[in-house]
Amino acid sequence: MEIILLEDVKSLGKKGDIVKVSDGYARNYVLPKKLGVEANAQHKNDLKLQKANADKVAAQQLAAAQDLAKLLETKEVSVKIKSGEGGRAFGSVSSKEIAQAAKDQCGLELDKKKIQLPEPLKALGAYEVSIKLHPKVTGKLKVKVIEE
Repeated sequence: MEIILLEDVKSLGKKGDIVKVSDGYARNYVLPKKLGVEANAQHKNDLKLQKANADKVAAQQLAAAQDLAKLLETKEVSVKIKSGEGGRAFGSVSSKEIAQAAKDQCGLELDKKKIQLPEPLKALGAYEVSIKLHPKVTGKLKVKVIEE
């Protein structure tokens, strides 16, 4: 049976994923606990239910991404980097470091792959970094690169 997950389930996947599980696991655990809804339609009447479930999950994901984008606008993270004379940095700040700083300083879980850096941050100062939260939503996070 295919299930659309409504919440993150440790052994199955993340919210919004469509996963295949055994019928018994779906009937006895996932569906009663409202962790997911049935994704596949077995009857013509179920096609409407399947479409409604997929639309509901898509709308929830879009709303969550929009809320996170608004939250990111108000946040600022600081990343320390070693620098030499004239504020020139040794190395650069990566998306991995920005994601870790957001987690430590703001409690936000950001995927490092979704952080879009047009060029590496190699100098001290303040930057605005784009984060692709959803195909239709891009958030902005203020990153301050400071001397270590």
